[in-house]
Amino acid sequence: MKKEELGIVRGSGNVYQDFGLPDADVRQLKAILAAEIIKTLDRKSLSVRKAQSLTGIDAGDFSRVRNADFRRISVERLMTMINGLGSRVDVAVKVRRMGAGHSVPAP
Repeated sequence: MKKEELGIVRGSGNVYQDFGLPDADVRQLKAILAAEIIKTLDRKSLSVRKAQSLTGIDAGDFSRVRNADFRRISVERLMTMINGLGSRVDVAVKVRRMGAGHSVPAP
């Protein structure tokens, strides 16, 4: 068995983009917001049921966040969860032009 030499590849900072997944920016934002929610739950030692009683947001949503299942959770919902846990979100937007070889899909 011949061993392949491994190389180092610098990522873009967005793993979803690096793997060519659709909606990479939205997926990355959701992951960042979810990480903050999980940190807050852990720091305050909150179960999903306790988080529900404090915020009025369904425990199932908190469970989905803990399991990194964001398919049915919007960015707005994640921000509402963070706000309900007593934190605030500051969002900064930086728009970059796509480089050569990247195209925007037709609607």
